Amino acid sequence: MSAPQSPLELFYQWEKETPNRIYLRQPKNLQWREYTWAEVADQVRRIAAFLINKHYPPASRIAIWSSNSKDWPICDLAIMLAGHISVPIYPGQDCQSANYILRHSETKLIFCGAFDQSAKVKDALVEGVETVAMLGCGFEFDTSLEEIVAIHQPFRDSPIPEPDDVFTTIYTSGTTGNPKGVMHMHKTPGLVVPRMLKVLKMDHDENRLFSFLPMSHAAERIVVEMMSLYTNSPVSFSEGLETFADELRSVQPTVFFAVPRLWMKFKEGIDAKIPPASQPYLTEDQKAEIIQHLGLGKARTVLTGSASCPDEVHEWYLNLGIVLREGYAMTETFAHGCSWHHNDTPLLGSVGIPNDDSVQVRITDAGEIQFKTPGLMKGYYLEPDETAEVIEDGWYNTGDSGKMDDNGNLWLTGRISEVFKTSKGKFIQPARLENLFARCHLLAQFCVIGHGFDQPVLLTTLSEAGVNTSEEVLRHELEDLLNQVNSETAAHEKVANTIVVPEWTIENGGLTPTLKIKRRQIEERYRCAIKESLAGPAGGRVLFLT
Repeated sequence: MSAPQSPLELFYQWEKETPNRIYLRQPKNLQWREYTWAEVADQVRRIAAFLINKHYPPASRIAIWSSNSKDWPICDLAIMLAGHISVPIYPGQDCQSANYILRHSETKLIFCGAFDQSAKVKDALVEGVETVAMLGCGFEFDTSLEEIVAIHQPFRDSPIPEPDDVFTTIYTSGTTGNPKGVMHMHKTPGLVVPRMLKVLKMDHDENRLFSFLPMSHAAERIVVEMMSLYTNSPVSFSEGLETFADELRSVQPTVFFAVPRLWMKFKEGIDAKIPPASQPYLTEDQKAEIIQHLGLGKARTVLTGSASCPDEVHEWYLNLGIVLREGYAMTETFAHGCSWHHNDTPLLGSVGIPNDDSVQVRITDAGEIQFKTPGLMKGYYLEPDETAEVIEDGWYNTGDSGKMDDNGNLWLTGRISEVFKTSKGKFIQPARLENLFARCHLLAQFCVIGHGFDQPVLLTTLSEAGVNTSEEVLRHELEDLLNQVNSETAAHEKVANTIVVPEWTIENGGLTPTLKIKRRQIEERYRCAIKESLAGPAGGRVLFLT
């Protein structure tokens, strides 16, 4: 059996075999600049020459801190070609965490593009670490890609990397503490990505990919960058939120991956134009027109992941003719895990079955989900104890609780670490209750807390529809919702209060860079205010906190 091809070997292949084929597409004011493999390869080799001339020790860490653009995969490939290890940083990463990552990884140089904290970048940078400007860089830098490409001649060699050497260290989002550096090897994409092509219906001659979720996130890096390399598929990028919808309509990707927040935004946009009461009477032609308008008219596979997507949102898309396929995997498994790919009528709430026969899933006696996959990480960088905690005999402990049904479908029931006990000694799984509240279109984010309380309490934020609803109507709707949810739960699970709070964002510390809620921080922020509100004379089952 031949050794799996690394991403770098695919780069060499397309550079040689299809030099005139379009690979990357970068928009500006809705006009597309297209780059062939020959152009991409020339830039990759010149940037690699620049890195080699730095004489860093082999396998030095080189960071990429940027939103997505054509420069992102170009720099990534250049780092590989130069024999170094990429360290992606989320464009939404806070400065404190970014500084920790740069120090912990001992980063030698940073490629910087557009990212949220660029105005405060001095708080994140480490003295002596050189900065190179990519597309969109908004602060003073040491040099730029344009200068590097203009000055350096292309590096001509095409070295084959050692399969077990690390090619990237992807830091986790740090939900409960400092981010951890997940190390993946050159051989890993070759072991995983070809197996995933059938699941994503990319085993076709023509694929089009559209990249807008951060490539620093493992899922986007694999579904877009890695998949493009293993299928020789063009990748189109987005210039930003203002032009995103038009760009997506222009590209009409064949595979599209988004998080639940975006699926809800899409739905809210259609609901604003077509009243929900009228939608059941849409004709098939009208539905097709809406799908085309969303930019999904040619999509063979539409994925959702990173968080639970409400059943009501799934049903809305199914009625429209779009199957949102849940995916479930981790950075530590190179996004290789389970998905709903085996049936066009998904069981809502299930994340499906293993992607292929190389993925094994089991549930421990404690109810924890474990994975065994060829995509398993080499370990956490400089964290042998943490590595040993999560890997046992080749099995990865996910930290998630779950169950398997009789047909082998996996169901998530929450995070083991998030289970809490009320003052009555009863255990609560917050994710289960949050999913019940997610049916309400007026609400956007959910966090059930209640450690030491008599009953659990829901903290929630408003959707755009909720923001535009009067407090009187909102209070009435949320009272009804609370009654409905509590009619479906056991006595110890009944939610005592719904408390509406301002939106949680990356900037205010409520979300991780991958848009997961930071439960501990949210509970600490509101716990005292909740106790005061519940004890106050106004009381009430629906409360509003500013």
